[in-house]
Amino acid sequence: MSANTWRHPTGDSDLPPDPGEAASSPGEPPAPGATEADRESGKSPHRFWSARRIPATIVALPAVAATGLLLYDVVSVRAGQPGMSWRRRLADELATRPLDDIWMIVGAAVAMALGLWLFLLAVTPGLRKLLPMRQPTGTRGTGEVHAGLDRRAAALILRDRAMRVSGVESARVDVGRRKVKARAQVHFRELDEVRADLDAALGEAVTGLGLARPPTLSVRVRRPKKG
Repeated sequence: MSANTWRHPTGDSDLPPDPGEAASSPGEPPAPGATEADRESGKSPHRFWSARRIPATIVALPAVAATGLLLYDVVSVRAGQPGMSWRRRLADELATRPLDDIWMIVGAAVAMALGLWLFLLAVTPGLRKLLPMRQPTGTRGTGEVHAGLDRRAAALILRDRAMRVSGVESARVDVGRRKVKARAQVHFRELDEVRADLDAALGEAVTGLGLARPPTLSVRVRRPKKG
């Protein structure tokens, strides 16, 4: 989680309390309508944006090196020195090679792919592992808080909740940005009963995570293979 906006629960549950109850004192009930206002609020936190340090470094270093080398060559020519042989050869190749030459096509394709990659990095948020959380509306000063929950941490919480369901021998939970997939092996009880209990338990757990866009839940149960 990128920002911890709740106290750690002291009960048996490992889920944080509802964000709408964050401002309540231990002996006082939560503010009336705070939870509903939080869930029905039109304010939806946006995804976290990546700083893109590695792509920026990959692009900046060659660009600075190429610019410095070209500037040095231009200054040398202005000072009466002959230009570097690689620049003269490159200028001749660009002036004489036809547009349908294989190397011209490959170079154009590489440049276009690099430009498209940089464009996608510029217009997409990144940080897909962080799920934005709801912002409580009944608490003063929380509008500036942008909290997020790591998908792996959410998967561990949901897996722990699934393992508490009677009859579940093992469970695996994958948390995506739009969907939660839970798969469990059942060693006793009827499959339909375990599936219903898992649906109820995991549905409550997903709601308790306090995500801005609660993902849909998909539950599959099966018997372990006999071998």
